[in-house]
Amino acid sequence: MSGYLRTAVLLAGMTAIFVGVGFMLGGQQGMVIAFLVACGMNVFAWWNSDRMLLRMHNAQPIGPGDAPRLFQMTQQLATNAGLPMPALYVIHEDQPNAFATGRSPDRAAVALNTGLLDMMPEREVAGVIAHELAHIRNRDTLIMTMTATIAGAIGMLAQFGFLFGRGDNRQNPFGLIGTIAMMVLAPIAAMIVQMAISRSREYEADRVGAKIAGDPEGLASALMRLESYKEGRVNQAAEANPATAHMFIINPLSGLRMDGLFSTHPKTANRVAALRALGGGAGRPPSRPMPVAPPAAGPWSKPPAGPRRNPWG
Repeated sequence: MSGYLRTAVLLAGMTAIFVGVGFMLGGQQGMVIAFLVACGMNVFAWWNSDRMLLRMHNAQPIGPGDAPRLFQMTQQLATNAGLPMPALYVIHEDQPNAFATGRSPDRAAVALNTGLLDMMPEREVAGVIAHELAHIRNRDTLIMTMTATIAGAIGMLAQFGFLFGRGDNRQNPFGLIGTIAMMVLAPIAAMIVQMAISRSREYEADRVGAKIAGDPEGLASALMRLESYKEGRVNQAAEANPATAHMFIINPLSGLRMDGLFSTHPKTANRVAALRALGGGAGRPPSRPMPVAPPAAGPWSKPPAGPRRNPWG
């Protein structure tokens, strides 16, 4: 089953949960109200997601003069993907990671943690950027907003059931106990489906990103390095805002979430295996470190006191 078909099936399943819960707990009127409120909240979040997320993680914009080699690489990969050049940001975090955001390709941004730039060779950085460009091309921000809308509506319906006692509605065939169970279990089921969609989009972004870069092994190597280096390096912004964990290329919560039903990311070993199954990348020699990546004591390692250029650009 393709990534898009799997996502469509999961979205249909979440919609079915929503319709069933709405019928049992809120009636038609409560279902419509909850859905409209949830849509409004998520449309606002989607419209402002890029600015909110970048501000939340203290991302700082960089221009072509700051890191020309990095910009040249990103421009070439964006051309390969048929996308406009995204805005580039750096986040002063020791834990290596990256994410993409933006409501459309024209408003897209790619943010790279300084920990990633400090230690990754050029080939792996290209794989990471290509993965993020794949998210942009696949409109994953929109897809995840849709899932958040429906999951939020299910949660609101469950709250309506508790607050207004509609569980004894004559339309409900399961009685009071069944209604209480539905109010508890339906949001959990919606969360499971939402996480499954997130994992599906990660697999698809890996596949498309490997094609954009023309090097599945580069991205596979990057994922393995990210997995090994994230342990013991706390991403403070992600710890403070775990709701943004699904945006990163690899789970930034450093062991706080099990890779099971509620995980936002597939197991890294499974992602690497899928990439290597694509073929075409194995056997290439490792590239030298990027000129934009300074040593650990360089200016990328901590927030600069003021505007400054990156001498490794």
